[in-house]
Amino acid sequence: MQTKPKLLRTATVATSLDILLKGQLRFLHDHFEVKAISGQDNHLTNVKNREGVEVIDIPMSRQISLWNDLVSLYKLYVTFLKEKPQIVHSITPKAGLLSMIAAWLAGVPIRMHTFTGLVFPTQTGWMQKLLVKMDQLLCYMATHVYPEGEGVKKDLLAFNITKKPLEILANGNISGIDTTFFDSTNTPNSQIEAIQKEWNIQENDFIFIYVGRLVGDKGINELIAAFTEINTHNKTAKLLLVGPYEHELDPLTETTLDAIYENTNIITTGFQEDIRPFLAISDVFVFPSYREGFPNVVMQAGAMGLPSIVTDINGSNEIIQHNHNGSIIPPKDTTALTDAMQQLIDNPTLRQSLAQNARPSITSRYEQQVVWDALLAEYQMLIDK
Repeated sequence: MQTKPKLLRTATVATSLDILLKGQLRFLHDHFEVKAISGQDNHLTNVKNREGVEVIDIPMSRQISLWNDLVSLYKLYVTFLKEKPQIVHSITPKAGLLSMIAAWLAGVPIRMHTFTGLVFPTQTGWMQKLLVKMDQLLCYMATHVYPEGEGVKKDLLAFNITKKPLEILANGNISGIDTTFFDSTNTPNSQIEAIQKEWNIQENDFIFIYVGRLVGDKGINELIAAFTEINTHNKTAKLLLVGPYEHELDPLTETTLDAIYENTNIITTGFQEDIRPFLAISDVFVFPSYREGFPNVVMQAGAMGLPSIVTDINGSNEIIQHNHNGSIIPPKDTTALTDAMQQLIDNPTLRQSLAQNARPSITSRYEQQVVWDALLAEYQMLIDK
């Protein structure tokens, strides 16, 4: 029996492997001996149990921490020497840098990194220069570099991060979307009714929804300010915030936190394993982030038939076409966000037109199997070479 090639997938935190690559590792495991590397937590356990792959516990810090980074680098290097993989493929910035250096030192023949969200374009001064140098080093150590979308590719070129070819697999995105799972017709009414009851949501309420981390660079400060303005003259409007706070990394302003706590029409649910019923009860998805690579949640909302309001940033402006399946506004612009939200309350004809186009625009471009097949073909081509 022929031995399957060994593929190691790495991410800084296991949440990325668990959520972003859900189902992908199991699919790849039919063709490769797949092992997943990240820090041990419940998400890494989920990957092991659901995907049926071996996991390796190597903690990596999201922040720059010289000593911790050196320890992680050494552990990755020793692991790669022991495992002798044909391919190491990393996602997320810190895992990319450490994995590519360690794989280069260990002599791994195929070293792949996928750039999702880029940090350096939104930074300034010495921090931007440092982050650029780190990504340049990452690319130097990698044999193959993949931007997740056209916007990420343009930024990599604009900042002269690498001279290596930059190929976007399929139509972009790291894993595509399971459009059978994200389908409003498959969401049980019992789940929807339970959420409406728990959060006191009425039939005539107009629901805006945001899904993601509740942090500053996701545009939450602007979102709360915009909704507060709208809510002063539209008391049936409600805002669902589905996701966790990260007070230690990128805290919201005190003004924003006070508004969230004081306004009963702003509902925070915390992290939710299944976001479909929350999307199913909503009217408009709002995602005013400052930077992204290729946001899954925008595709998920679209697949559930929601029109979206997004900022003009990488990924979001590829998924959403202005006045076709949503609206695109400038980032960090509270006035533009307020106007876009109010427009979709006041103009039901436009809202219905955007909603009608939302799901087809996702299913035609980002079906999960298309992305997985493109990745598998890339792996096999590189191994054949």
